[in-house]
Amino acid sequence: MKFTELKLDEQVLEAISYMGFENATPIQEKAIPLILDNKDLIACAQTGTGKTGAFVLPILHKLVGKQDNNIDTLIIVPTRELAIQIEQQIQGLSYFVSVGSKSVYGGGSGKDFDLERDALKNGTDIIVATPGKLISHLKMGYVNFKHVKHLILDEADRMLDMGFIDDLTKIISYLPKKHQTLLFSATMAPSIEKLAQKILHQPEKISLAVAKPAAGVKQSIYLVHDEQKVKVLAHIIKERKDFDSIIVFTSTKNKVSNIVRALGRAGLPAKGISSNLEQDQREEVLRGFRSKRIRILVATDVMSRGIDIKEINMVVNYDVPHEAADYVHRVGRTARANTKGEAITLVNPTDMFRMRKIETLIESSVPKLQPPEEFGEGPKWEEGKPKGKRPFNKNKSSFKGNKRKFHPKKK
Repeated sequence: MKFTELKLDEQVLEAISYMGFENATPIQEKAIPLILDNKDLIACAQTGTGKTGAFVLPILHKLVGKQDNNIDTLIIVPTRELAIQIEQQIQGLSYFVSVGSKSVYGGGSGKDFDLERDALKNGTDIIVATPGKLISHLKMGYVNFKHVKHLILDEADRMLDMGFIDDLTKIISYLPKKHQTLLFSATMAPSIEKLAQKILHQPEKISLAVAKPAAGVKQSIYLVHDEQKVKVLAHIIKERKDFDSIIVFTSTKNKVSNIVRALGRAGLPAKGISSNLEQDQREEVLRGFRSKRIRILVATDVMSRGIDIKEINMVVNYDVPHEAADYVHRVGRTARANTKGEAITLVNPTDMFRMRKIETLIESSVPKLQPPEEFGEGPKWEEGKPKGKRPFNKNKSSFKGNKRKFHPKKK
């Protein structure tokens, strides 16, 4: 469906055309009419499907011709990176619409705090905020949410995973009872259903392509031992000389600098990004990666959701994510908006169980590869349950499967 068929204001359509977009994505096609019709909405769609545009475009449509400076829309997101990215999209899409916006997140300077306070006290059309920083402002008593008409929770499942449920409840208590609520999530977990029942009024539901990588992603696995990982990673990158945008994901921030140094020794300059960096440092790294000045970015899962960086050629999972759904979010950084991309995961024997859970989630078997011969043989793929110590059987006072009984000491 073309955007011109969605009954959006001409000024919004002009901005969309100026940015080079013509056809709406499935989530945009389904969500925009419902939002324009003032329905509460719970929308579930994988990352990279255009969720931000699905709620920003109809909100901009509603703001056309707005005369006052009151806060109309509050968008709550889990991370400062996502807050910045959404505000940038608002600024781009509102090029022909007179709309003001301000992002509110932690890690800024005193000057940033003053600008946030001014927007929250005196008003601007759209506020994009992380829960913790917004709570800090609310406690000071000057935030004016009396005129909020739209509440949007983006990456709601992530916010619940990060323990923000109490903060969300408190923030919502400051809003007018009558407002439109839009909840966007990558997964439809029971906790999301429970939250939706609590804060939404007779919501419409949209669920698209839940927990599956985009069709354009070529997925594969290298079966490796830990000591082979760096060599295989360097080999993978060196083979793809025409790739100018590569993300390497690791599950812990402590590994980021180690991987960056190892790639440097292999003649592959890379930059790392994690919560260890200050906000201005993180933004500088992201700018370099977006502009292709930085070819290889090593990141933790803080980057796996919500960061809109176009034309990423390849994602490499240096280790398997702890949660199966996070695999989809990591892989979703490539092959965005119907493009092609590659996703490779390095799997050691310990992580095979997690990888099998991922295959169950995505309903697909990912091709398994051995390392190049010069690096030695990798482990064999094992089906079934993971090996290791068996659980203690409390009922029988023995170790399950062990013939030797456990006998307590005599008194």
